[in-house]
Amino acid sequence: MLELQNIKYSYQPGTTILNDLNATFCPGRVYAIVGSSGCGKSTLLSIMGGLDMPGSGRVLYNGKTLTKKELSEYRKKDVSFIFQSYNLIDYLTAEENLKLVSPLSALPVLEKVGLNREIAKRNVLKLSGGQQQRVAIARALISDSSLLLADEPTGNLDDENARAIFDLLIQYAHGPLQGCVIVVTHSPILAQKADVVLKLEGGLLREMV
Repeated sequence: MLELQNIKYSYQPGTTILNDLNATFCPGRVYAIVGSSGCGKSTLLSIMGGLDMPGSGRVLYNGKTLTKKELSEYRKKDVSFIFQSYNLIDYLTAEENLKLVSPLSALPVLEKVGLNREIAKRNVLKLSGGQQQRVAIARALISDSSLLLADEPTGNLDDENARAIFDLLIQYAHGPLQGCVIVVTHSPILAQKADVVLKLEGGLLREMV
């Protein structure tokens, strides 16, 4: 379980993005975070994943406060990211990018996201933006991390592929792994498929019903 307690964050003095924010995220559920551009959704995701530190407040994972000392291990063992910028290793193939995070066979997972064997053997720089995005998604799925954080994971996909990918994220949470999936999205259609929809507004999260 991931808990945020009294999280505050400012880009610069006088510009508060997160203001005494509290939230709890449980295993086996998909959370969609929505909100206007620039409201702090990506920043919040970075704090959840230990890539950034709040100005004040606490991030707890399974009841334990994450300190700077523990963040590296937390990111390595417990968290997988799907970044807007993909963050793939550009001199490797799609398949090799997955092998960096898991000894499992990469091809079945790449096929799940719609990439065949021939594409799996290509250098990622030779793939389209949508294909690179699906490699990044497959890399997160194969990791089997207990917490999966996704920042606009379907942004470069058409509607049909976006729905298929979101269904895979739902399976990640509802399947045997019981992962906690937190997705930032601008798509109201995809957000409705989540178990919980949270809106970030005025520096606070509120559940939408």
